Formats: sequence, C-alpha cells, structure tokens
Amino acid sequence: MRRWKLAALFLCLLIGFCFLTSSAFAQTKFNYSVFFPAPHKNAVLATEWAKEIGTRTNGKVQITVFPGGTLTPADKCYDGVVKGISDIGFSVLAYTRGKFPLTEVADLPLGAKSALASTRLINEFYKKFKPKEFDEVKVMYLHGHGPGILHTKKEVKSLQDLKGLKIRCTGLAAKISTQLGATPVAMPMGETYDALSRGVVDGSMAPYEALQGWKWGEVVKFTTEDWGAAYSSGMFVVMNKDKWNALPPDIQQIIEKVNEEYAEKQGKLWDEIDKAGKDYTTGRGNKIVSLSQDENWKWTMAVKPILDDYVKNTKEKGLPGQEALRFCLETLYKIQK
Repeated sequence: MRRWKLAALFLCLLIGFCFLTSSAFAQTKFNYSVFFPAPHKNAVLATEWAKEIGTRTNGKVQITVFPGGTLTPADKCYDGVVKGISDIGFSVLAYTRGKFPLTEVADLPLGAKSALASTRLINEFYKKFKPKEFDEVKVMYLHGHGPGILHTKKEVKSLQDLKGLKIRCTGLAAKISTQLGATPVAMPMGETYDALSRGVVDGSMAPYEALQGWKWGEVVKFTTEDWGAAYSSGMFVVMNKDKWNALPPDIQQIIEKVNEEYAEKQGKLWDEIDKAGKDYTTGRGNKIVSLSQDENWKWTMAVKPILDDYVKNTKEKGLPGQEALRFCLETLYKIQK
C-alpha cells in the first residue's frame, strides 16, 4: 500500500510539474530587434514573420517587434542577441566588421542579378559551411539585398568622376569604394539621410530600395548602374541560443518551417522594393546613369582584387575561403541559369 501511495504521489507531482512547465511555456514572449524603421517593408515583413510564428504555435510563442533600432542600435544588434538584451535580432552582418570573416563572401561583387539570387545563395552557403562565427546564436535565416550600386549628389559617369568623392558604405562595400577611387565613410543606414542632406558625404552605395525605403531619393540626384562592381550585403535574423534551446522540439520545427518560407519571401520582397525604389527616384526627376560597356569593364577589373584578398585573408585565419568562393560562384551560376 505504501508503494502505491508513493507511486501516486510521484505521478501527481510529475503531472503538476508538466502542467506548470506547459503553462509557463504558453506564456513565453520574445522581443525582436529590427533595425529597419517601422514603415519600411522589411520591418513590415519581420512583423508578419513574428505573427506567423504566433499563429502556427497557437499563441505559445509571442514575439514583439521593436523596429528602428529602438531596442538595440543596428551595429549592436548581433551582440545584443548574444548577451540577451534582445531575444531575436535582424541587422546587417557588415555592421560588425571582422566578426564574420568566412561569410563575407556573400558581400563580394559576385555578379548576383537579384536579391532573390543573393538570398538563396547565402542560405545555401550557410547550410554547406555552417560557419563557426555563428556558434553564439541560432540562425533563423539569412538574406541579401539586391545589387548594391552608386547613388550620388553629382553625376558619375566614369571612375574619374568618382575619384575622391566621400561615399557612405560599410563592410566590404568600403573596399569596393576604395578600389574605385572614392573615399569610404562608414556609417549605419539610419544616419545616411542626414549625412547626404548636410553634405557630410557625397553619395552612398546601396540597392535601389534605399531611394524610397530610406528616402535617399530626396537628397541625391543621380544613380549610377555600375553592375560590374555591384555587390550584396548579407543580413541575419538570429535568436539567442539559450532561448532557442529552451523551446520544445515541436515548436522549433514549426519555427524552422516558417524560416524557410520567409527567407524566400524576403528575397522576393527585396526585388519588389528595388523596383519601387527605381520608380520613386525617376518619378522625382532624378537621373539614372548607365555605364558604357567599356567603362563597366573598367569598374569590374577595378574590384577584382577584392576576391583575391578574401581568399588570402581567410586562408591566413585557417578558414576555407577559396572553397567558399568557388562554391558561391558555382552555386550562383546555377541559381541564375
């Protein structure tokens, strides 16, 4: 009889513990730091991602989005997730220069013709190499914007026109700017409008979307389609590792499924807003400058050494940069075939 009582007591305690654990989990709430301002379509999509997870988990996971860098600044977003200041974060890899040496391959001027291609590429790269530089967090998904090109206050039709201009850029885009003869100025996207308006910089490198999404079309007059030197910038959506590990496996599976879907949505959205950005700037009477074939080739050759530098620098760190570059070039070719 004593054994039965002990067994019944243990069972009651176990059921009670499970109930309390389930109840506690049912109230789990995460905060999500997004560097894009609230009206930007990327912030809107981030909110949709959060709501979708809430819906598919039947409200067990609730995510509150903090746009505009209000929870953590853009360049502190990743470390904010690692330290637990935010549970989830969305920002640009290049804002923490040197922290992601192998993944910098995604920022190189590889010849991606769309954001969807760049987004598919960086996720394929991550699946293939699983870089240790992300070990501090759980990666939700990665993505990349459309071709980064030049937007300026004065017309740029040649490398000579660009020489000496102060160009806002971050990460590997700063190397591109230097190779092209400009003077790179590092600053987050959120500070660029004022810098352009006040003449602190003469131009900036970014995809077309920035002309509308960040309102640069109000403070620049020209866009140079320098496809030969165009690049993408890798971006992340990551979660605090301890918070991720605390989630039950079934909830993790649901989130992973949503992540796959939204990586694709993110790439397509970038392309949609690139088109809108181009329409916005031309609608304001700003000029699109198309380089001649010969001039475009000069820009291509000017930035070519950057790929070699990437291989050299990663090799010195004991990282498979040459393999990563080859993989990305071959994969991108297949994606765009």
